[in-house]
Amino acid sequence: MLRQSLMLVVALPAMFAANSTPTFYRDALPILQARCQECHRAGEAAPFSLMSYQEARPWAKAIRTAIATKKMPPWFADPAHGRFSNDRSMPQAEIDTLTKWVDQGAKEGNQKDAPKPAQFASGWAVGQPDLIVEMPQSVTIPAKGTVEYSWIVVPTNLTEDRWIDSVEVRPGAREQVHHIVLYSRDKDSKFMSMAKPGVPFTPPGRNGTPPPRKDEGKGFWEFQFNAPGAEIQGLYVPGGVPYTCKPGQARLLKAGSDVVFQMHYTANGKEAADKSRVGFRFSKTPPKERVFNTFIANPYLQIAAGDPKAEVHAALTLPMDVTLLSMNPHTHVRGKGFRYQVTYPTGESEVLLDVPKYDFNWQLSYYLQQPKLLPKGTRIETIAWYDNSPNNPSNPDPSKRVLWGDQTWEEMTAGFVDFVVPLDFKPMELVRGRPAAEKASN
Repeated sequence: MLRQSLMLVVALPAMFAANSTPTFYRDALPILQARCQECHRAGEAAPFSLMSYQEARPWAKAIRTAIATKKMPPWFADPAHGRFSNDRSMPQAEIDTLTKWVDQGAKEGNQKDAPKPAQFASGWAVGQPDLIVEMPQSVTIPAKGTVEYSWIVVPTNLTEDRWIDSVEVRPGAREQVHHIVLYSRDKDSKFMSMAKPGVPFTPPGRNGTPPPRKDEGKGFWEFQFNAPGAEIQGLYVPGGVPYTCKPGQARLLKAGSDVVFQMHYTANGKEAADKSRVGFRFSKTPPKERVFNTFIANPYLQIAAGDPKAEVHAALTLPMDVTLLSMNPHTHVRGKGFRYQVTYPTGESEVLLDVPKYDFNWQLSYYLQQPKLLPKGTRIETIAWYDNSPNNPSNPDPSKRVLWGDQTWEEMTAGFVDFVVPLDFKPMELVRGRPAAEKASN
Protein backbone atom coordinates (compact mmCIF):
# COMPACT_ATOMS: atom_id res chain seq x y z
CA MET A 1 0.00 0.00 0.00
CA LEU A 2 2.81 2.37 0.92
CA ARG A 3 4.60 1.53 -2.31
CA GLN A 4 1.54 2.27 -4.41
CA SER A 5 0.98 5.62 -2.73
CA LEU A 6 4.55 6.62 -3.45
CA MET A 7 4.69 5.53 -7.09
CA LEU A 8 4.01 9.00 -8.46
CA VAL A 9 6.41 10.57 -6.00
CA VAL A 10 9.14 8.12 -7.03
CA ALA A 11 8.56 8.69 -10.74
CA LEU A 12 8.99 12.48 -10.57
CA PRO A 13 12.55 12.47 -9.19
CA ALA A 14 13.61 10.15 -12.00
CA MET A 15 12.50 12.77 -14.54
CA PHE A 16 14.30 15.57 -12.68
CA ALA A 17 17.46 13.50 -12.42
CA ALA A 18 17.72 13.20 -16.18
CA ASN A 19 18.26 16.95 -16.56
CA SER A 20 19.78 18.19 -13.30
CA THR A 21 22.10 17.25 -10.46
CA PRO A 22 20.13 14.90 -8.22
CA THR A 23 19.79 15.77 -4.55
CA PHE A 24 18.93 13.70 -1.56
CA TYR A 25 15.69 15.40 -0.60
CA ARG A 26 14.24 15.77 -4.08
CA ASP A 27 15.47 12.61 -5.82
CA ALA A 28 16.98 10.00 -3.51
CA LEU A 29 14.77 10.18 -0.44
CA PRO A 30 11.47 9.26 -2.19
CA ILE A 31 13.13 6.11 -3.55
CA LEU A 32 14.61 5.20 -0.18
CA GLN A 33 11.19 5.66 1.41
CA ALA A 34 9.48 3.39 -1.09
CA ARG A 35 12.14 0.68 -1.39
CA CYS A 36 14.49 0.70 1.60
CA GLN A 37 13.23 2.28 4.80
CA GLU A 38 10.90 -0.61 5.61
CA CYS A 39 14.03 -2.44 6.82
CA HIS A 40 16.61 0.37 7.01
CA ARG A 41 15.37 2.09 10.16
CA ALA A 42 15.94 1.76 13.88
CA GLY A 43 14.93 -1.60 15.33
CA GLU A 44 14.46 -3.38 12.01
CA ALA A 45 16.43 -6.05 10.17
CA ALA A 46 18.93 -3.90 8.26
CA PRO A 47 22.28 -3.04 9.90
CA PHE A 48 21.96 0.75 9.41
CA SER A 49 19.26 3.37 9.00
CA LEU A 50 18.46 5.40 5.86
CA MET A 51 15.84 7.68 7.35
CA SER A 52 17.83 10.93 7.01
CA TYR A 53 20.56 12.50 4.90
CA GLN A 54 22.99 12.30 7.82
CA GLU A 55 22.34 8.56 8.08
CA ALA A 56 22.37 7.83 4.34
CA ARG A 57 25.36 9.94 3.20
CA PRO A 58 28.11 7.73 4.72
CA TRP A 59 26.60 4.73 2.91
CA ALA A 60 26.27 6.37 -0.53
CA LYS A 61 28.87 4.21 -2.30
CA ALA A 62 27.58 1.07 -0.62
CA ILE A 63 24.06 1.94 -1.81
CA ARG A 64 25.36 2.37 -5.36
CA THR A 65 27.07 -1.04 -5.30
CA ALA A 66 24.09 -2.81 -3.73
CA ILE A 67 21.54 -1.55 -6.27
CA ALA A 68 23.87 -1.98 -9.25
CA THR A 69 24.37 -5.65 -8.38
CA LYS A 70 20.67 -5.96 -7.45
CA LYS A 71 21.68 -7.23 -4.03
CA MET A 72 19.27 -4.63 -2.67
CA PRO A 73 16.38 -4.37 -2.33
CA PRO A 74 16.34 -8.11 -1.65
CA TRP A 75 14.30 -9.80 -4.38
CA PHE A 76 15.46 -12.99 -6.05
CA ALA A 77 12.63 -14.24 -8.27
CA ASP A 78 13.42 -14.64 -11.96
CA PRO A 79 10.98 -12.25 -13.72
CA ALA A 80 10.51 -14.82 -16.47
CA HIS A 81 8.31 -16.90 -14.17
CA GLY A 82 5.34 -15.56 -12.24
CA ARG A 83 4.11 -12.18 -11.08
CA PHE A 84 4.17 -11.38 -7.38
CA SER A 85 2.21 -8.81 -5.39
CA ASN A 86 5.13 -8.12 -3.03
CA ASP A 87 7.78 -7.65 -5.74
CA ARG A 88 10.55 -5.58 -4.15
CA SER A 89 12.75 -5.24 -7.22
CA MET A 90 13.89 -1.71 -8.05
CA PRO A 91 13.02 -0.39 -11.55
CA GLN A 92 15.97 0.64 -13.70
CA ALA A 93 14.91 4.30 -13.67
CA GLU A 94 15.23 4.37 -9.87
CA ILE A 95 18.59 2.60 -10.02
CA ASP A 96 19.78 5.21 -12.51
CA THR A 97 18.58 8.08 -10.29
CA LEU A 98 20.33 6.80 -7.16
CA THR A 99 23.48 5.98 -9.12
CA LYS A 100 23.58 9.49 -10.57
CA TRP A 101 23.00 10.98 -7.11
CA VAL A 102 26.03 9.10 -5.75
CA ASP A 103 28.25 9.73 -8.80
CA GLN A 104 27.57 13.47 -8.69
CA GLY A 105 28.58 13.89 -5.08
CA ALA A 106 25.54 12.69 -3.10
CA LYS A 107 24.31 16.28 -2.65
CA GLU A 108 21.93 17.06 0.19
CA GLY A 109 19.85 19.69 -1.62
CA ASN A 110 17.03 21.76 -0.18
CA GLN A 111 15.11 20.21 2.68
CA LYS A 112 11.96 21.94 1.37
CA ASP A 113 12.03 19.47 -1.56
CA ALA A 114 11.63 16.49 0.77
CA PRO A 115 8.44 14.43 0.63
CA LYS A 116 6.46 13.87 3.79
CA PRO A 117 8.14 11.30 6.05
CA ALA A 118 7.03 7.75 5.38
CA GLN A 119 4.76 6.38 8.09
CA PHE A 120 5.58 2.98 9.52
CA ALA A 121 3.73 1.10 12.19
CA SER A 122 5.25 1.30 15.64
CA GLY A 123 4.87 -1.83 17.71
CA TRP A 124 2.60 -4.33 15.97
CA ALA A 125 2.58 -3.93 12.18
CA VAL A 126 -0.87 -5.57 11.95
CA GLY A 127 -2.35 -3.20 14.54
CA GLN A 128 -3.22 -4.08 18.12
CA PRO A 129 -3.71 -7.87 18.31
CA ASP A 130 -6.81 -9.46 19.81
CA LEU A 131 -4.62 -12.16 21.36
CA ILE A 132 -0.95 -11.93 22.33
CA VAL A 133 0.91 -15.11 23.31
CA GLU A 134 4.36 -14.57 24.79
CA MET A 135 7.04 -16.89 26.09
CA PRO A 136 6.52 -16.99 29.87
CA GLN A 137 10.23 -16.64 30.58
CA SER A 138 13.30 -15.33 28.78
CA VAL A 139 15.73 -17.66 27.04
CA THR A 140 19.42 -16.85 27.50
CA ILE A 141 21.38 -16.99 24.25
CA PRO A 142 25.12 -17.49 24.80
CA ALA A 143 27.68 -15.25 23.14
CA LYS A 144 29.46 -18.19 21.51
CA GLY A 145 28.90 -21.80 20.54
CA THR A 146 26.18 -23.84 18.97
CA VAL A 147 22.61 -23.24 20.08
CA GLU A 148 20.37 -26.19 19.27
CA TYR A 149 16.91 -25.57 17.87
CA SER A 150 14.39 -25.42 20.68
CA TRP A 151 10.61 -25.68 20.88
CA ILE A 152 8.66 -23.70 23.48
CA VAL A 153 5.02 -24.62 24.11
CA VAL A 154 2.70 -21.89 25.39
CA PRO A 155 -1.07 -22.37 25.98
CA THR A 156 -3.44 -19.95 24.23
CA ASN A 157 -6.24 -20.47 26.80
CA LEU A 158 -8.81 -20.11 24.02
CA THR A 159 -12.24 -21.39 25.03
CA GLU A 160 -13.63 -21.40 21.48
CA ASP A 161 -12.34 -21.81 17.94
CA ARG A 162 -11.17 -18.52 16.43
CA TRP A 163 -10.63 -17.56 12.83
CA ILE A 164 -7.48 -15.49 12.34
CA ASP A 165 -6.93 -12.89 9.63
CA SER A 166 -3.44 -11.69 10.71
CA VAL A 167 -0.49 -13.32 12.48
CA GLU A 168 2.63 -11.39 13.46
CA VAL A 169 5.60 -13.12 15.08
CA ARG A 170 7.99 -10.75 16.85
CA PRO A 171 11.40 -11.81 18.21
CA GLY A 172 12.63 -10.48 21.51
CA ALA A 173 16.36 -10.61 20.65
CA ARG A 174 16.24 -9.61 17.00
CA GLU A 175 20.01 -9.81 16.41
CA GLN A 176 20.28 -13.38 17.68
CA VAL A 177 16.99 -14.83 16.38
CA HIS A 178 17.65 -16.30 12.98
CA HIS A 179 14.07 -17.41 12.45
CA ILE A 180 10.92 -18.51 14.23
CA VAL A 181 8.40 -21.02 12.91
CA LEU A 182 5.16 -20.73 14.85
CA TYR A 183 2.96 -23.83 15.10
CA SER A 184 -0.44 -24.31 16.65
CA ARG A 185 -1.08 -27.63 18.38
CA ASP A 186 -4.53 -29.08 18.99
CA LYS A 187 -5.26 -30.10 22.58
CA ASP A 188 -5.16 -33.82 21.67
CA SER A 189 -2.08 -33.65 19.43
CA LYS A 190 1.07 -35.63 20.25
CA PHE A 191 3.26 -33.01 18.56
CA MET A 192 6.06 -32.06 20.99
CA SER A 193 4.23 -34.04 23.68
CA MET A 194 7.37 -34.36 25.82
CA ALA A 195 7.83 -30.59 26.09
CA LYS A 196 6.83 -28.89 29.33
CA PRO A 197 4.90 -25.64 28.81
CA GLY A 198 7.18 -22.62 28.80
CA VAL A 199 10.43 -24.64 28.95
CA PRO A 200 12.76 -24.77 25.92
CA PHE A 201 12.82 -28.32 24.59
CA THR A 202 14.99 -30.08 22.02
CA PRO A 203 13.51 -33.44 20.98
CA PRO A 204 15.83 -36.44 21.10
CA GLY A 205 17.60 -36.90 17.78
CA ARG A 206 16.86 -33.39 16.47
CA ASN A 207 20.56 -32.59 16.46
CA GLY A 208 21.17 -35.55 14.20
CA THR A 209 19.65 -36.80 10.96
CA PRO A 210 16.84 -39.20 10.06
CA PRO A 211 17.85 -42.87 9.93
CA PRO A 212 19.35 -43.88 6.58
CA ARG A 213 17.22 -45.65 4.00
CA LYS A 214 18.16 -47.89 1.15
CA ASP A 215 16.91 -45.20 -1.27
CA GLU A 216 18.48 -42.29 0.61
CA GLY A 217 19.04 -39.33 -1.67
CA LYS A 218 17.78 -41.09 -4.79
CA GLY A 219 14.96 -40.11 -7.06
CA PHE A 220 12.00 -38.05 -5.91
CA TRP A 221 10.80 -37.97 -2.37
CA GLU A 222 7.11 -37.27 -1.95
CA PHE A 223 6.63 -35.67 1.41
CA GLN A 224 4.28 -33.19 3.04
CA PHE A 225 5.64 -32.18 6.40
CA ASN A 226 2.84 -31.87 8.93
CA ALA A 227 2.36 -33.59 12.26
CA PRO A 228 -1.18 -34.72 13.16
CA GLY A 229 -2.97 -31.97 15.05
CA ALA A 230 -0.31 -29.33 14.35
CA GLU A 231 0.06 -26.71 11.66
CA ILE A 232 2.20 -23.70 10.86
CA GLN A 233 0.47 -20.44 11.73
CA GLY A 234 3.22 -17.90 11.17
CA LEU A 235 6.87 -17.31 10.42
CA TYR A 236 9.51 -14.75 11.32
CA VAL A 237 12.58 -14.24 9.13
CA PRO A 238 14.67 -11.07 8.72
CA GLY A 239 12.92 -8.82 6.24
CA GLY A 240 9.73 -10.88 6.30
CA VAL A 241 6.23 -9.53 6.77
CA PRO A 242 3.28 -10.70 8.92
CA TYR A 243 0.87 -13.29 7.56
CA THR A 244 -2.30 -11.48 6.50
CA CYS A 245 -5.35 -13.08 4.89
CA LYS A 246 -7.51 -11.58 2.16
CA PRO A 247 -11.18 -10.79 2.82
CA GLY A 248 -13.23 -13.97 3.14
CA GLN A 249 -10.17 -16.06 4.10
CA ALA A 250 -8.75 -16.93 7.53
CA ARG A 251 -6.53 -19.35 9.44
CA LEU A 252 -8.01 -21.57 12.14
CA LEU A 253 -6.84 -21.49 15.77
CA LYS A 254 -8.75 -24.11 17.74
CA ALA A 255 -10.12 -23.93 21.27
CA GLY A 256 -7.72 -25.36 23.85
CA SER A 257 -4.79 -25.21 21.46
CA ASP A 258 -1.21 -24.32 22.31
CA VAL A 259 1.24 -22.37 20.22
CA VAL A 260 4.71 -23.82 19.73
CA PHE A 261 7.61 -21.48 19.03
CA GLN A 262 10.31 -23.25 17.03
CA MET A 263 13.36 -21.10 17.79
CA HIS A 264 16.57 -20.93 15.80
CA TYR A 265 19.09 -18.81 17.69
CA THR A 266 22.51 -17.85 16.34
CA ALA A 267 25.32 -16.83 18.69
CA ASN A 268 26.92 -13.59 17.47
CA GLY A 269 29.49 -12.75 20.13
CA LYS A 270 27.05 -11.01 22.47
CA GLU A 271 24.95 -12.73 25.12
CA ALA A 272 21.26 -11.86 24.92
CA ALA A 273 17.89 -12.73 26.43
CA ASP A 274 14.97 -13.54 24.15
CA LYS A 275 11.28 -13.43 24.99
CA SER A 276 9.52 -13.73 21.64
CA ARG A 277 5.78 -13.37 21.16
CA VAL A 278 3.03 -13.63 18.59
CA GLY A 279 -0.01 -11.44 17.98
CA PHE A 280 -3.25 -12.72 16.42
CA ARG A 281 -6.02 -10.56 15.00
CA PHE A 282 -9.41 -12.26 14.83
CA SER A 283 -11.59 -12.15 11.74
CA LYS A 284 -14.51 -9.77 12.14
CA THR A 285 -16.77 -11.76 9.81
CA PRO A 286 -17.12 -15.52 9.25
CA PRO A 287 -14.68 -16.65 6.53
CA LYS A 288 -15.65 -18.54 3.39
CA GLU A 289 -12.27 -20.27 2.92
CA ARG A 290 -9.43 -21.50 5.10
CA VAL A 291 -5.75 -20.65 4.61
CA PHE A 292 -3.38 -23.48 5.49
CA ASN A 293 0.43 -23.43 5.55
CA THR A 294 2.71 -26.42 5.20
CA PHE A 295 5.95 -27.35 3.48
CA ILE A 296 7.17 -29.95 1.03
CA ALA A 297 10.49 -31.46 2.08
CA ASN A 298 13.11 -34.07 1.35
CA PRO A 299 14.47 -35.15 4.76
CA TYR A 300 16.64 -37.83 3.13
CA LEU A 301 18.74 -35.49 1.05
CA GLN A 302 22.45 -36.13 0.73
CA ILE A 303 25.02 -33.82 -0.82
CA ALA A 304 28.40 -35.26 -1.74
CA ALA A 305 31.57 -33.66 -0.43
CA GLY A 306 32.87 -31.02 -2.83
CA ASP A 307 29.83 -31.15 -5.13
CA PRO A 308 29.46 -27.68 -6.73
CA LYS A 309 25.91 -28.21 -8.00
CA ALA A 310 24.06 -30.86 -6.06
CA GLU A 311 20.39 -31.17 -6.98
CA VAL A 312 17.69 -32.26 -4.53
CA HIS A 313 14.02 -32.86 -5.38
CA ALA A 314 10.88 -33.05 -3.28
CA ALA A 315 7.27 -33.32 -4.44
CA LEU A 316 3.66 -33.60 -3.39
CA THR A 317 0.80 -34.89 -5.52
CA LEU A 318 -2.37 -33.11 -4.44
CA PRO A 319 -5.26 -35.35 -3.37
CA MET A 320 -7.73 -32.44 -3.73
CA ASP A 321 -8.20 -29.06 -5.39
CA VAL A 322 -6.32 -26.23 -3.66
CA THR A 323 -5.49 -22.63 -4.49
CA LEU A 324 -1.86 -21.61 -4.09
CA LEU A 325 -1.29 -18.20 -2.48
CA SER A 326 2.44 -18.02 -1.77
CA MET A 327 5.77 -19.85 -1.72
CA ASN A 328 8.77 -19.56 0.57
CA PRO A 329 11.89 -21.56 -0.34
CA HIS A 330 14.21 -22.67 2.43
CA THR A 331 17.72 -24.14 2.48
CA HIS A 332 20.80 -23.41 4.55
CA VAL A 333 24.12 -21.78 3.62
CA ARG A 334 25.03 -24.18 0.81
CA GLY A 335 21.75 -23.42 -0.98
CA LYS A 336 22.26 -21.57 -4.28
CA GLY A 337 18.99 -21.92 -6.16
CA PHE A 338 15.41 -23.02 -5.66
CA ARG A 339 12.50 -23.69 -8.02
CA TYR A 340 8.81 -24.57 -7.68
CA GLN A 341 7.18 -26.21 -10.66
CA VAL A 342 3.92 -28.04 -11.22
CA THR A 343 2.71 -30.77 -13.53
CA TYR A 344 -1.04 -30.70 -14.04
CA PRO A 345 -3.24 -33.79 -14.52
CA THR A 346 -3.29 -32.94 -18.24
CA GLY A 347 0.47 -33.46 -18.41
CA GLU A 348 1.23 -29.77 -18.90
CA SER A 349 4.01 -28.30 -16.77
CA GLU A 350 4.74 -24.79 -15.50
CA VAL A 351 7.43 -23.09 -13.42
CA LEU A 352 5.71 -21.04 -10.71
CA LEU A 353 8.79 -19.58 -9.03
CA ASP A 354 12.47 -19.67 -9.93
CA VAL A 355 15.06 -18.27 -7.52
CA PRO A 356 18.37 -18.71 -9.37
CA LYS A 357 20.42 -16.90 -6.69
CA TYR A 358 19.02 -18.00 -3.34
CA ASP A 359 20.28 -15.99 -0.36
CA PHE A 360 20.14 -17.64 3.06
CA ASN A 361 20.16 -14.23 4.73
CA TRP A 362 16.90 -13.16 3.04
CA GLN A 363 14.34 -15.95 3.19
CA LEU A 364 11.51 -14.25 1.37
CA SER A 365 7.92 -15.26 0.76
CA TYR A 366 6.66 -14.76 -2.77
CA TYR A 367 2.94 -13.90 -2.94
CA LEU A 368 1.28 -14.63 -6.27
CA GLN A 369 -0.35 -11.59 -7.83
CA GLN A 370 -3.11 -13.92 -8.98
CA PRO A 371 -3.59 -16.98 -6.74
CA LYS A 372 -3.42 -20.18 -8.80
CA LEU A 373 -5.93 -23.03 -8.72
CA LEU A 374 -4.15 -26.39 -8.59
CA PRO A 375 -6.59 -29.19 -9.38
CA LYS A 376 -6.58 -32.59 -7.73
CA GLY A 377 -3.76 -34.71 -9.13
CA THR A 378 -1.40 -31.78 -9.68
CA ARG A 379 2.17 -32.61 -8.72
CA ILE A 380 4.04 -29.79 -7.00
CA GLU A 381 7.77 -30.30 -7.24
CA THR A 382 10.59 -28.32 -5.64
CA ILE A 383 14.17 -28.45 -6.88
CA ALA A 384 16.99 -27.05 -4.78
CA TRP A 385 20.61 -26.61 -5.85
CA TYR A 386 23.57 -26.58 -3.46
CA ASP A 387 27.23 -25.59 -3.72
CA ASN A 388 29.27 -27.80 -1.39
CA SER A 389 32.54 -26.86 -3.05
CA PRO A 390 35.46 -24.76 -1.74
CA ASN A 391 34.30 -21.97 -4.09
CA ASN A 392 31.30 -21.29 -1.87
CA PRO A 393 32.52 -18.71 0.68
CA SER A 394 29.65 -19.63 3.04
CA ASN A 395 30.48 -23.33 3.01
CA PRO A 396 31.32 -24.54 6.55
CA ASP A 397 33.29 -27.58 5.31
CA PRO A 398 33.40 -28.72 1.65
CA SER A 399 35.14 -31.95 2.65
CA LYS A 400 32.01 -33.25 4.39
CA ARG A 401 29.02 -35.11 2.98
CA VAL A 402 25.93 -33.19 4.05
CA LEU A 403 22.63 -34.64 5.31
CA TRP A 404 19.40 -33.14 6.62
CA GLY A 405 19.76 -31.29 9.91
CA ASP A 406 18.64 -28.22 11.84
CA GLN A 407 21.96 -26.42 12.05
CA THR A 408 23.27 -24.15 9.32
CA TRP A 409 26.26 -26.44 8.65
CA GLU A 410 23.73 -29.17 7.83
CA GLU A 411 21.09 -28.73 5.11
CA MET A 412 17.38 -28.71 4.37
CA THR A 413 15.15 -28.75 1.34
CA ALA A 414 11.82 -27.25 2.40
CA GLY A 415 9.36 -25.50 0.13
CA PHE A 416 6.78 -23.66 2.24
CA VAL A 417 3.37 -23.08 0.65
CA ASP A 418 0.17 -21.29 1.62
CA PHE A 419 -2.94 -23.03 0.31
CA VAL A 420 -6.57 -21.93 0.25
CA VAL A 421 -8.78 -24.88 1.16
CA PRO A 422 -12.44 -25.43 2.17
CA LEU A 423 -13.48 -24.57 5.73
CA ASP A 424 -14.04 -28.25 6.58
CA PHE A 425 -10.57 -29.23 5.34
CA LYS A 426 -8.76 -31.86 7.43
CA PRO A 427 -5.00 -31.22 7.33
CA MET A 428 -3.95 -34.86 7.33
CA GLU A 429 -5.82 -35.33 4.07
CA LEU A 430 -2.57 -34.01 2.63
CA VAL A 431 -0.93 -37.24 3.75
CA ARG A 432 2.79 -37.60 3.75
CA GLY A 433 3.88 -39.88 0.97
CA ARG A 434 6.65 -42.34 0.44
CA PRO A 435 9.66 -42.30 -1.87
CA ALA A 436 8.72 -42.72 -5.51
CA ALA A 437 11.05 -45.69 -5.82
CA GLU A 438 9.28 -47.44 -2.93
CA LYS A 439 5.84 -46.62 -4.37
CA ALA A 440 6.82 -48.08 -7.71
CA SER A 441 7.81 -51.39 -6.09
CA ASN A 442 4.51 -51.81 -4.26
